[in-house]
Amino acid sequence: MIFSKNVVGQSDVLEGTKNALKAGSSKDISKYFNDMVEIGLNKEDKKTYSKTQAEFVLRDFFKQYPPTDFQYVHQGSSKEGMKYTIGKYMYNGGTFRVITVVKQFRGSYLIDSIVFEE
Repeated sequence: MIFSKNVVGQSDVLEGTKNALKAGSSKDISKYFNDMVEIGLNKEDKKTYSKTQAEFVLRDFFKQYPPTDFQYVHQGSSKEGMKYTIGKYMYNGGTFRVITVVKQFRGSYLIDSIVFEE
């Protein structure tokens, strides 16, 4: 039997995502992206990006809105096993509500979508 060492558990994703958002690290958060990820930024329509494109999109976002803090406000799950979080992303000038949806893909929990709403 072969075990993949990069299987990601849901608590790893939630904790890693929180730390990456707090640090404004697109590189760290992209570790938890599925191959394709949906991103919504500040009232723009959500768009689907490859993992690499998504990292660049968030890198630009973090440059424009450098974080001062991030914390989860609510976490939940659906009957289908989908996990979601609602968090507060703070920067010098305001707050974004961040909604993250995490699904299981090939045995790992990965970010399927992330939306920033001011």
